[in-house]
Amino acid sequence: MNVQQGSHGESQWLHRALLGHVLALVLCAVAAQVSADDLDNRFANVSRLLEESSGAKRVDASSDTEALARRAEARELLRQARAARDAGDSARAGDLLSQASRAMFEAVRLAGPPDSIARKHESDFDDRVGSIEALIAALERITAEKGLDVSSEVISAVKTLLARGIALRDGGDITGGREVLNEAYEEAKRGVEELRGGETLVRTLNFASKEEEYRYEVDRNDTHRMLVEVLVSEKRAKAGIDRMVTTFSKSAAKLRADAERQADNGDFAGAVTTLENSTKEYIRAIRSSGIYIPG
Repeated sequence: MNVQQGSHGESQWLHRALLGHVLALVLCAVAAQVSADDLDNRFANVSRLLEESSGAKRVDASSDTEALARRAEARELLRQARAARDAGDSARAGDLLSQASRAMFEAVRLAGPPDSIARKHESDFDDRVGSIEALIAALERITAEKGLDVSSEVISAVKTLLARGIALRDGGDITGGREVLNEAYEEAKRGVEELRGGETLVRTLNFASKEEEYRYEVDRNDTHRMLVEVLVSEKRAKAGIDRMVTTFSKSAAKLRADAERQADNGDFAGAVTTLENSTKEYIRAIRSSGIYIPG
């Protein structure tokens, strides 16, 4: 009886061991299949990256020899990965695929940004040039308005920086050019703020007539409107600031239109007062953005 029990127990143990072994083989086979599927997917993805992606098209269109060389390197690594897979070395194949991807990403980086981004950079660059030119004009107007010549050095420095930034862009270094433009912009903006913010403008000018004073106020109003456009533009991304600037600017524009109608009717004295109020609204618009100028 004990022998029979022993034989039966041994049989159960052998059955369980065999079952476990078979199960292990099945699991290994499944794992191998999953790994092979994953590897096939990686090959497909890397192949698309090298040959069909938007990055691949950018490299194709690029004249950068280093970018083309890195793309050729990526293709060779992909070829080696396929050879490793065919030889049964999945681990090496996976490692080579990773190297191929890295080489291709480097090729895309060297090829430069896509056309849409490049055009955006060019547009942003041109916008900043326009802002700097507007600030230079504002500096020149304010200097003439105050009868001063203190900003000539600032204007000269800004113009020099502007020319250097444009030269860098034209030489292919748009990033370096933009950095120089930013320097020029900040220098010009400081110059405007100092000239307008140093002290309240003291009227020592003697006008031959109210019409002459009106022409002076038109120029002064134009200057402040320009300052709103240039100094406040980057701060208007905040909704609260944008609403206040828009409100004050609309009020200023309405008053300017009223002043022009008064001048057309020969009421230059009234037009001067109305223009002064318009300019005050532009000053409020600038102040609402956090930039102080007295008025």
